[in-house]
Amino acid sequence: MRALPALLLAVGCLLAGCAAPGPRAPAAAPEDEACLRLFARVDAAVDAAGVRDALATRIAPFPYLRIDRLLASFREELADAAAARFWLARLARLDMEARAVELANLPPAAQHELAAVEADAPAHLAASLARCRARLVAADAADPARLAALREAAVVPDDYSVALRTLGLYPLTRIPFAAGVAAFERRVVDTFALPLDQLPVHGALTRWSPPDAPARAAPPPRIDDATANPLGIPEPDPETLAALIRAHAPVFEIDVVDDNDRIGRPRWPPYGPIVIDSGQPEVYFRTAHTRVGDRVLLQLVYTAWFPARPPRGPLDLLAGHLDALVWRVTLAPDGAPLLFDSIHACGCYHFFFPTARVGARPAPRSRDEWLFVPQRLPAPTNARVVLRLATRTHYLARVRFEPRTAAAPATAYALVPDDALRSLPHPAGGRRSMFGPDGLVAGSARGERFFFWPMGVTSAGAMRQWGRHATAFVGRRHFDAARLIDERFTVLATPADADH
Repeated sequence: MRALPALLLAVGCLLAGCAAPGPRAPAAAPEDEACLRLFARVDAAVDAAGVRDALATRIAPFPYLRIDRLLASFREELADAAAARFWLARLARLDMEARAVELANLPPAAQHELAAVEADAPAHLAASLARCRARLVAADAADPARLAALREAAVVPDDYSVALRTLGLYPLTRIPFAAGVAAFERRVVDTFALPLDQLPVHGALTRWSPPDAPARAAPPPRIDDATANPLGIPEPDPETLAALIRAHAPVFEIDVVDDNDRIGRPRWPPYGPIVIDSGQPEVYFRTAHTRVGDRVLLQLVYTAWFPARPPRGPLDLLAGHLDALVWRVTLAPDGAPLLFDSIHACGCYHFFFPTARVGARPAPRSRDEWLFVPQRLPAPTNARVVLRLATRTHYLARVRFEPRTAAAPATAYALVPDDALRSLPHPAGGRRSMFGPDGLVAGSARGERFFFWPMGVTSAGAMRQWGRHATAFVGRRHFDAARLIDERFTVLATPADADH
């Protein structure tokens, strides 16, 4: 009974969002106060307009920097001043990119009001922020106390809600959820075990292929040639990166029953939530990185958007507006694929497709979702990956390679940077992100959220922005976790590794 008040207080804090006071930056020099006030005014305007970008996390005591999970993983590993300066520059770049999006998405009246307060033109506000950011970053790099405070503050919040798991009695409710996940995985394994010609077809098999697909791919460039920086993060030059993105872009082979099975272009209508124009087939790409051992590996991420996941019946809790498949390729230092994995844009259905160059680590003794491998793949040689998707659900049903010389009829899709979705034109004027300040896509909520909330995933089933994908209901797993691959796979020796 003595513990009851403390328990009630703890639950109350979880519901109210209580948290211990976070780290604070050391006091800024007087000449830097004006810069901090500028960032504070911009943040206030952005938040008042509801246009905060959720891709990277703001670092509250350092409003001119942002953090993602990869960079957060290095915060205790900055071996020298050069590594610290490079790390700071990457944090600053994340903030610069996010603020460009946020300022573009501000309503015109808010842009002019903010510029008027600063006695500057809207077009010059970004330059003022850049000058202030450079000044403050230099101060951080030169002051060990400021750098120590930054390293303490540079964390990315978990995308799981402790409050929801507490209220939902997670230690108990996860047991039936784990059984449901296992049953779903068994059904997927049965589907992948079918011969290709026996996979169900309810409509017409239709293919979309990348633009300008070459008949023969050039030898992949060595990515470790692009890691000459203090943290060893691969940064290929634009020409090399463009070649890699084209070379590894998948072919989508989809069982098309209606337009909901056609990939398309997200756009804002005059009224209502964002829609997918299936007359404009586009696939959105971005680069990412993962840490394996003492290396950082390059990843290529492709997302195809669909207008909807139609209901199978009146009680289909998984159906709803919009759907998307996310396909990721993890490249070895020699430029060849090590591993493929996929999710839907809700973070659901995380499938791994390892090649012979990696081996799976044993799962821990728990009910947690760890590693679901419905199919292993050979190491591709001058071949393009083909993704077979089911109608309506857009579940992956098979992954295969086919020769690049194959000339099956296909519609070409355009490859578009994923960051374009952070600021799209709106027919009513101005620009808007596809994603809300919480990283969710408005209008894409699913009925499953009313039943799945005890697992701690906010609005389970809703489409999400990059960096906001929790991929397990049982346990904790993030699609962009820096050590996700390293924790689950062993990379087998390769010539590139032997030279390292």
